[in-house]
Order: sequence, then C-alpha cells, then structure tokens
Amino acid sequence: MQRWEQLAAVPSPGGSLALWRRGDEFRIRIGGLDLMGSREHGSEDELGRLGCAGLPPTARVLVGGLGLGFTLGSALANLGPGAAVEVAEANPVVLEWNRTLLGHLAGQPLADPRVTVFVGDVARRIRGARWDAILLDVDNGPEALSSPDNAGLYDATGLWTAAAALRPGGRLGVWSVRDDAAFTRRLHAAGFAATVSRVSAWPGSGRKHWLWMASRPPG
Repeated sequence: MQRWEQLAAVPSPGGSLALWRRGDEFRIRIGGLDLMGSREHGSEDELGRLGCAGLPPTARVLVGGLGLGFTLGSALANLGPGAAVEVAEANPVVLEWNRTLLGHLAGQPLADPRVTVFVGDVARRIRGARWDAILLDVDNGPEALSSPDNAGLYDATGLWTAAAALRPGGRLGVWSVRDDAAFTRRLHAAGFAATVSRVSAWPGSGRKHWLWMASRPPG
C-alpha cells in the first residue's frame, strides 16, 4: 500500500496547512486534521450545481474558498459563457497548489476565462459588489475550525451582510462538515428562505456533509 507523502506545508492561523499525496489522491490538512480530500467532493459538486443552475446568462457569482477547486469547477459547469465568477482565497499558497499540482482534479478551473481571483478575506468581496450567488466553501462550515476569523461569515451580522449583497432572488450556498440548527435559525432571521440538505461526500458513501441553500426574496 502506498503511503501518504507530504508535498508542502505553510503556517496558518489554525496550524500548519499541508498538502499530502498518496498515488493520485490528494488531501489538505490543517493542524494535522483532514480539511478536504480529492475523493470526497460530491458535496462540493452539489454546492456548485445548486448554487448556479438556472441563474441568468450573465450571472455574477462569488465563490468563497478555493480548496481543491471542486466547488469552483462545478459552478463553472453550471453557468453560461457570459457569466463572471470570482473566487476569493485567503491563502496564496492554495492558489499556487491549484495552479501547479491540483488543477487537473476539477478541470483547471483557474484557467477558465470567466474566473477572476481575489487574494484575501471573502467577507471583503461580499461587501464589494452585488451578486447573483454567493457560495461559501470556507473552513469546516459555521463552526470555523481552521480560523476563528471565519466565524464572522456565519454570524447574524455576516448573514445580513450577505443578504444585502445579493440581488433580489439571489442565492447563498453554504457547505459544512456537520449540521447546525442554530445557523439555520440565523439564516431565517436574516430574511432568507433556507433549506438544508444532507449530501454524500462521494457517490455511495455513508459519510455525509451538509449544504444550506438560502435565497433572498425576489423584488
């Protein structure tokens, strides 16, 4: 059996952020804990699909968190050629890993001409424009495992800010490693019509992730 090999590591607020490989499988770990893996992207694919399917031809979409690129790749697959997608990634090394080692996993999403990149906190970009969809694949979800700063995306103020940044009828999609009833209540309190889905990490898997799809009322 092949062993895991560490390819790179950099410091981060949550501990060492490291890229590992075993054969054709990749993982990103933080503080020694698995953050994401290349075989477990069914829920990321679904986040991109639910968040972008049926949006206007010239939709403007913000993806928070690049990771291994699967959410971005799925968003692009469900958008037309006239759409514009911005991905906000706080750690430049994650962008570099995608460009040099990981891009093939999700179809080289950073090379798509519809994509622009913002290096920094996605909260700054939420406030910086109007969006048809905001997809947050940041950290482990509302619990903000890797950085306490990420918690502001999911608290009451962060959700009101996201609602104000969405165009009427716009969507907020959120990925999480587990359910969070308090987060669902905060979405409703912020004026969203929200549903939560339990999605397989990969087809046929018993391991589940959670997705919230919240829409701003039209008009």
